[in-house]
Amino acid sequence: MSDKCFVDTNILVYAHDLTKGAKHERARALIEKLWDTGGGVLSTQVLQELCISLRRRTARPLSVEETRKLIEDYSSWDIVVNTAESVLQALDIELRYMISFWDALIVQAATRCGAAVLYSEDLADGQNYGAVRVINPLK
Repeated sequence: MSDKCFVDTNILVYAHDLTKGAKHERARALIEKLWDTGGGVLSTQVLQELCISLRRRTARPLSVEETRKLIEDYSSWDIVVNTAESVLQALDIELRYMISFWDALIVQAATRCGAAVLYSEDLADGQNYGAVRVINPLK
């Protein structure tokens, strides 16, 4: 079993949005654990969504400089780079599991890096997508 854990954008947003109370605390604790173990994996999609979310969709938006520093920090994690093949595989996952394309691209990236766990609030907690199991750490 892999010790890699893929993290969806929403978990990272909660980890960095101090106004989210208990969800912030749970997400922050998970991210700190993944920093300690070195098991965290992200994708280019997650980094892109994180930039937009933290700069435009939080109570205290980050500046470009703050966002840049955060992305630089996360670039030390394993990063799955989305390719044209990734998109084609995500289309297949979308059809197979009847989920949104964007969620399918997340599942595809988690599968591609060999993650056993996909931490997400958006996908169904406990759902298996092949060898990847979704866990909602905010419950």
